[in-house]
Amino acid sequence: MGQADARVLTDKSAIRDAATVIVLRDAATRPRVLMGQRGKDAAFLPSKFVFPGGAVDAVDHSIPLAAPARPDCAAALARDSDIDPAALIAAATRELWEETGLLVGAPDQRAQALHAPQGWRGYIATGHLPDGESARFLFRAITPPGRPRRFDARFFLIDAGSLRNDPDDLSRAEDELAHLHWVALDTVRGLDMPFITEVVLAELAAQLDGRATQGVPFFDNRADVSRFWRL
Repeated sequence: MGQADARVLTDKSAIRDAATVIVLRDAATRPRVLMGQRGKDAAFLPSKFVFPGGAVDAVDHSIPLAAPARPDCAAALARDSDIDPAALIAAATRELWEETGLLVGAPDQRAQALHAPQGWRGYIATGHLPDGESARFLFRAITPPGRPRRFDARFFLIDAGSLRNDPDDLSRAEDELAHLHWVALDTVRGLDMPFITEVVLAELAAQLDGRATQGVPFFDNRADVSRFWRL
């Protein structure tokens, strides 16, 4: 374990790399995204509706990808970042599996021989590995200073057509997120969401409508003064 790894485990205000997954369905008709509600006693964003996601674990760096990220996605993930893009995609895949029971990835024979670490055993047992080609890098945001937890979160967009199981079967989900359901973009504003989630949804809507500016938006809150730019 390196010094940075040790720090994020002991200092809860340290910025920790994270991956968040926006699963989109019915994009051509009435777009919907999958969201759930965090517990009221959660230390970070209690009671808020969010996308599935969480911190990158050390084991995520050891999971091979069935296919690497697309070149444009990998390049954007690597800008102003020292974490392997493959670990971010692996973390996104794992978090989606854990929090929703939904499987994204590609069948890969290497999964059969892989000694899966804890947290990955159920996923690897399906015979799949994370698929970088299915993930699109949509947004990046760092939690502002002064919050009880801080994350450098990369938001990945995945089309529900890439899922390997039934998008309406959420019975395998763990209990971290309650009220998991598909929410139409034209009604999502009625949910109690963090500000950054609203901003990400606005970016998604702009991209679906062809109004988005080129580049991946980045809310950079590493310093006391926030900076917004595009990767």
